Amino acid sequence: MRRFLFGIGAGLTAGYALYRLTEAIVALRRPGAPVAKDAARYGRIRRNLEVANGLRSIATAAALSAGGFGTLLQRLTEPLPIALRPAVLAVAGMLADTIFELPAAFVEDYEIERRFTLSDQHPAAWLNDHVKALAVSSVVMAAVSIPFTALLRRKPNAWPFFATLALLPFFVLMGLIVPVYIAPLFNRFEPLIGPLEERLRRLAARYNVGDASILRVDMSRQTKKANAFVTGLFRTHRIVVGDTLLQSFSDDEIEFVVAHELGHYVAHDSWRLCAFGALIAGTTFWLSNLAMPPAERHSYDKSDTLYRLYVRTALFSAILRPVLFAFTRSREWAADRFAIEATRSPAVGCAAFTRLREQNLAEDEVPAWYELLFSTHPSLGKRIAALRESADAVRSEQNGRMHGAQPPGKVGLTRNIGA
Repeated sequence: MRRFLFGIGAGLTAGYALYRLTEAIVALRRPGAPVAKDAARYGRIRRNLEVANGLRSIATAAALSAGGFGTLLQRLTEPLPIALRPAVLAVAGMLADTIFELPAAFVEDYEIERRFTLSDQHPAAWLNDHVKALAVSSVVMAAVSIPFTALLRRKPNAWPFFATLALLPFFVLMGLIVPVYIAPLFNRFEPLIGPLEERLRRLAARYNVGDASILRVDMSRQTKKANAFVTGLFRTHRIVVGDTLLQSFSDDEIEFVVAHELGHYVAHDSWRLCAFGALIAGTTFWLSNLAMPPAERHSYDKSDTLYRLYVRTALFSAILRPVLFAFTRSREWAADRFAIEATRSPAVGCAAFTRLREQNLAEDEVPAWYELLFSTHPSLGKRIAALRESADAVRSEQNGRMHGAQPPGKVGLTRNIGA
């Protein structure tokens, strides 16, 4: 059975890598001409790639666990102190995987974006970002692998419980470190200043967060897509607005988008996501350990066993991911409701999201299975429709006031958002 798994996994992985390597070489030698901005075609390509990557990662892990790769790595690291072996094994595996997957990453993350004119980043700049991401991931992986492997060896049955307890402090630590030390490695963040900043700060002050950090980021370095987001915790908690959004949207539209992000900020969604993510990851750990044969739970010091645990973790993570994504989609609906109440301009929100759809080449609707399994956000079509209905409610309220009728009140503004 192991030979069969190794053959299937290795064949799929090697075949896909070879195919993407050929594409990458052709793209570097003769870059393809830009294609028409077709949201349906772009969305279909991205969906197919996401599904293929998920299946391929599981096939790769299965091939490694069945093919003796872990035993080979373990033999090579035997001269090292036992405390350092997990870090070396983890970083070596990550480095090998990154190099092996580099052609596919180039085609999928760079070339497709360039051909759909969603990015004009130079290949060298893309590779530079890729190398920096690998360096950061290697440091984090090395730091985490040592205590994690020690926990597996000492608590082969109870490790999921202790690992889950450690996740929340780990997520909090990353929330503190990433905005200040890691994100600036890739982009420049600077305070937003001027009349727009004053307008946004007045909006934030209404919710007692007028001192919130509002930053501008040079997102155009990597993409032409527009975006804004909330990041960080405690004193690193901040609202970040992309320069692509600032350059292409009106002040009213920017205010609505930032009001949406302010909804995440005020509701402490960063904390909610840390807690819920730790719960989902802990459940994944528990199920993965339960699926391991009892005899193998006492041999977590062997690399092949760790790879087999990884395969199970990847499978259960894919199974539980829809629960996490359902939670994040619910928070997006809540942030939309907040933006409507904060600005009382759902028509502006409708215009802003329509512009986002066009600039980001997003589909109005995605297949239900894809939204369930892969989407952290509701489809823009549903959100725009809900905003349009709220705008109609505002107009009805205004007309009612003009004719002396009783206004329907705040509920009318958001009655179908998130339904």
